[in-house]
Amino acid sequence: MKSLFKKAGLTALVAVSAIGLATGSAKAEETIKIGSFLAVTGGASFLGDPEKKTLDMYVEKINSEGGVLGRKLELIVYDSGGDPKKAVPFAKRLISDDKVDILLAGSTTGATMAVIPIVEKAGIPFISFGGAGVIINPVKKWVFKTPHTDTLAVQKIYNDMKSRGISKIGLLSGSGGFDKSCRKNVLDLADGAGMGVVADETHGKGDTDMTAQITKIKNSAGVQAMLYCGFGGATSIVAKNFKQLGVDIPHYQTHGSASKSFIKNADGGAEGVRLPAAALVVVDALPDSHPQKKVASAYKKMYEAKTGSEISSFGGHAYDGLMLAVEAITRAGTTDKAAVLAELEKTNNFIGVDGIYTMSPTDHLGLDEASFVMVEVKDGDWKMLK
Repeated sequence: MKSLFKKAGLTALVAVSAIGLATGSAKAEETIKIGSFLAVTGGASFLGDPEKKTLDMYVEKINSEGGVLGRKLELIVYDSGGDPKKAVPFAKRLISDDKVDILLAGSTTGATMAVIPIVEKAGIPFISFGGAGVIINPVKKWVFKTPHTDTLAVQKIYNDMKSRGISKIGLLSGSGGFDKSCRKNVLDLADGAGMGVVADETHGKGDTDMTAQITKIKNSAGVQAMLYCGFGGATSIVAKNFKQLGVDIPHYQTHGSASKSFIKNADGGAEGVRLPAAALVVVDALPDSHPQKKVASAYKKMYEAKTGSEISSFGGHAYDGLMLAVEAITRAGTTDKAAVLAELEKTNNFIGVDGIYTMSPTDHLGLDEASFVMVEVKDGDWKMLK
């Protein structure tokens, strides 16, 4: 197997490693090629970095155990830096020049949405690591995803709010693809959930202070809680500003904040924040009877031992994507793209670290709200609520 990592905007090979090559004259064309473009560097590197590390170590592991269908996996990764404009040429290169068999890619919603027309035209299976529901709703023939959608996140948050007697919220959103999709779901689902949005504020890309927007929310008549739709560094800024203003209503964020970097960079402002997350982030608190306990524990142990870093749910998206792809190829007995597509749609009760997947031709995610757990930041760490 060859693992290729190419920096954004560069055509030169940055790193090549031969792992577990079979005896004899294995040829490049005999490998199963997995293509990826990820935000390994840049503002969304908290997503792409653990995703790449996860793919690297599990491709190596699978190859050391004999590969798939007797063939080695070959991982080709380009660093998009989270820029949709860079994701597009990389997707074209992976499909046309590198001739990959499947795409496991797209750290962000923006990068994913930008390449979907290319993927659909080429007819190649694509498992995205982007967060927004718009990626698979409505269903696109060749596109799947592993992270929970913002729709599921909003539903989980609303249910938790209602259990606390909250019915009036102030909404703050960023300007990215996930942020906008999340905001739309908050507004669209409000009436059906018996919730009222009494303030609707937004901030721009790269903003470093949201005190003006949070102050407006704080002063909105009847507001009982604040919900932030966004990801990346802005999540910590919002939490920090929220604390600095002394706002005394509950503060919610989404699974886009399910990383220890959110807690660390908020300088104490994350304390008390509630959000829905994959069970992976609180795996040690799961009962032994939990169906994901064994899989998530094994992933956590391997990831932390190999990288020296703490897990996040984002690396888990890549783990599930790779394992779903391997399972589908194995069942298909071939890398024929239509056959792999058909097997992905037949995924049933597959236990991953993000949840238990059951897909179909009308469901290219396969997770439901029950695959989320609610967590709260307590003493600088995640505490599982339910």
